[in-house]
Amino acid sequence: MQSIRQYQKIKAQVRDICLNTDLASLEKSIDTDLSTPVDEEEKLSSTSPSPSQIPGVQVRNVVGSDGQKEHVFIVGWDGDIDPVRPQNWTPTRRWVATTMLCLISMMGAAASSIDAAVEPQSTEAFHVKDEVGTLTTGCYLFGFAVGSLVAGSFSETFGRNIVYVVSGAIFMIFIMAKALAPNFGTAIAFRFLAAFFGSTPLTCAGGSIADIWTPLEATFSLPVMMIIAYAGPMLGPVISAYMGESSVINWRWADWIMLIYAGLIMGLVFLFQPETYEPLLLSWKAEHFRKITGDNRFKTEAEATESSSLWTRLRTSIYRPFLFTYTEPIIMLFTFYLIIIYIVLFTFMSGYPFIFQEVYGISQGLTNILWVAQIVGDLFALFLVPLLYSWTKKEYQKATAEGKSLKPEVCLYYSMMGGSIFLPVSLFWMGWTCYPDISIWSPIIGSAFFGYGLITVFTSIYLYIIFVYQTYAASALSFMTFGRYMASGAMAVGAIPMYRNLGPHYALTILACIAAVMAPVPFLLYRYGHVIRRMSKRAQNKD
Repeated sequence: MQSIRQYQKIKAQVRDICLNTDLASLEKSIDTDLSTPVDEEEKLSSTSPSPSQIPGVQVRNVVGSDGQKEHVFIVGWDGDIDPVRPQNWTPTRRWVATTMLCLISMMGAAASSIDAAVEPQSTEAFHVKDEVGTLTTGCYLFGFAVGSLVAGSFSETFGRNIVYVVSGAIFMIFIMAKALAPNFGTAIAFRFLAAFFGSTPLTCAGGSIADIWTPLEATFSLPVMMIIAYAGPMLGPVISAYMGESSVINWRWADWIMLIYAGLIMGLVFLFQPETYEPLLLSWKAEHFRKITGDNRFKTEAEATESSSLWTRLRTSIYRPFLFTYTEPIIMLFTFYLIIIYIVLFTFMSGYPFIFQEVYGISQGLTNILWVAQIVGDLFALFLVPLLYSWTKKEYQKATAEGKSLKPEVCLYYSMMGGSIFLPVSLFWMGWTCYPDISIWSPIIGSAFFGYGLITVFTSIYLYIIFVYQTYAASALSFMTFGRYMASGAMAVGAIPMYRNLGPHYALTILACIAAVMAPVPFLLYRYGHVIRRMSKRAQNKD
């Protein structure tokens, strides 16, 4: 609905511009000699805008298919005053759009774990072993991994909003299908497909944030979005905590509740989420110029340069991320770090009963409620955002005054504020205090520190990759997303044997030792990151 209003608003804006601009004067100010062929290097050379030029429109020489010079009018924004441009919207409107992104991102993330809370009942109903039952979580993570490779290309072709709405609707269809699944094979197939389409918000949300906020402002808004959205996997078991044990509703209501939640969120998105993708908004603007003036030379930058097709973008989005596997040590290091974190997170889905239920004799429902502690730790990181944003802003102003770009290492502050240290500490804490003669509050508090460590490290990594790789950031993040979900999906299936054979003490100790090895990474990169960036082939911020 908001997209329709935006389309009409752009139409009215273009009509007003045309009424208040002397188009004839513009035409006379343009060099009309179109007969001189130009070299390939001059194919897209810009001419200086004339005084009578339409606001936000530049005249450019291009080479036509016949090899002759021709003029096109490149439609852009009218600087920092164009009210249609998302970055010029009021703060309230931008925060409303950001809140919508948080909600739809949390939707897909919560669905990844909501079935884990009712796993004992679902495996019994489908007559499969507990180890096999974990495939409901594992297959969802596999679907998320595959979907993350293609979602961005669709949003860059059709715009963010339509992709969010359509993928969200299909996600809901497969969640409903899973709720009605007659057998286990059908259930995990529908879980995979639901995840494939449910991955869109988390994959594209970073791009939407970049649409709405300036790069400096994004160092505030993106962490807020991530902290809220990535509480989703911890929220899933809480939502369905008592459904498995309930005598009123059965375990299938985990999916029905997810469907209701998704329906409410997608209804809000459909009604209130505006389109934020600038190339699409500009294409609407160019379209209105062509219709109102009857001049087909009004084009966007993408239209003038004949940007790549959806198929080309899909191929690039699928193969380019894997180029980072052997060329970028930063990407490989951070991917391994996130894999460790996500393995711990999603093996907790099956591990919590071993840590709390078997040791302390509490119920299945209460065991799932204990995920609230991780959510508290996650949300506690919100208090860091204003402080670290103020530090980043000072660094940015200092770098700008010196004619330099902002050093990406400032993005590591989140993980250096205890995050990377708390990850292994919290795992050791949980592993060696979950004994019947030690208060249950001890491992609960330890899990809160894990939630804090997880999100601060995660936020640091994402911000750092975006600042270092810039235009390649989407591909880098796609590979990291694919890697961590595939690995955690595989380990989710092996979680029960691991906890059963090793026990929670040694299982968590092994994971804690691996996390401890990775703990110095943010500090080492803060000190030596500039050296590694200079050696990188694809890093675009090497200062």
